[in-house]
Amino acid sequence: MSYQNNTASIFCRQLVLVVGLIGVIPAHAANLPDSQELMQLLGIKQQELADLDQGKTVSFDVAEGDEKELAAGIVIYLPAAPSKIIGFFKNKGAIAIDADVTAQGTIPLQVTLDTFKGFSFKSGDEATNFLQAAPGSQFNLSTQEFQTLKATDSTQPDAATQAYRKILLQRWQTYRKNGLKGIATYDRGNGTEANPKGELQTATQDSKVLARYFPELYQAWLEHPAAMPTGANEQYFWLNRKVEGRPTAILGHRVMMTTATGEVLLSRQFYVGHSYNSSQLSIACLPHRDGSLVFFAIRSFTDQVAGFGSSLKHSIGREQMVGAIVKQLTNLRKLLK
Repeated sequence: MSYQNNTASIFCRQLVLVVGLIGVIPAHAANLPDSQELMQLLGIKQQELADLDQGKTVSFDVAEGDEKELAAGIVIYLPAAPSKIIGFFKNKGAIAIDADVTAQGTIPLQVTLDTFKGFSFKSGDEATNFLQAAPGSQFNLSTQEFQTLKATDSTQPDAATQAYRKILLQRWQTYRKNGLKGIATYDRGNGTEANPKGELQTATQDSKVLARYFPELYQAWLEHPAAMPTGANEQYFWLNRKVEGRPTAILGHRVMMTTATGEVLLSRQFYVGHSYNSSQLSIACLPHRDGSLVFFAIRSFTDQVAGFGSSLKHSIGREQMVGAIVKQLTNLRKLLK
């Protein structure tokens, strides 16, 4: 598969909104600014507001702090109240607007292997490759997880599916107990690793607006499993999504919070089965006219944009990432009408 198609496939599932971008804001503030102020802070011009009112999207820059990072910001006007938009994400999830999501579900605190029954390998090459996996880029697994696969009895029915569900359970349990510190690295072979823990920590620490507007929420998000502030609602979720035609297990964590001036949603994917390492997403929905201005920021990490030709890969990746998100937002607008 070409790099361009691969990048689009990786990021098509991402749908997010922005809270972590701007600088000089009082630390005691308890609400987001109004839409006009936020647009000014983001450098969005008045004539671009007219584009938003006509149903177009407007992009803004989000600084990338890592060679493996792809980041972008998008603003869109949607004909629905902020609470309705956030409620859609909470109740419908990605499957409603992303045709590549084949299954999804919430993860309860009383989790069992059956929680992940929506993820399964069909018999064939993918299941075989998983059971025979070795350190590298084909699967995102730790050194210990690769060793566990070697000891798996591949003759048992659904051996690949059962082995993967155990990995998902263990990954969730360590994240739930230890937060970012509990995220294991991915063994790439030859002594190299990908570090989703460090990626997500950096992405969170760079959320300047979140830190200044909502310091308690920021600290809880950074130091999970610290207690969330009053009014914040947490969810853990899993997805089964096709990426590059392959089933991809994704484990995520999101927090939603209602403020006097709008709605905030934070989301991170702390485990992804292959193709990219991790992602962190933010959402701000502010009232505007008869609906909402929705600000999106995405910070995703993939080994595929590092190394030789990194600058070109980043340019292509950002462009295709934005295009994929806009496509999903178009679907969302239709569903909200």
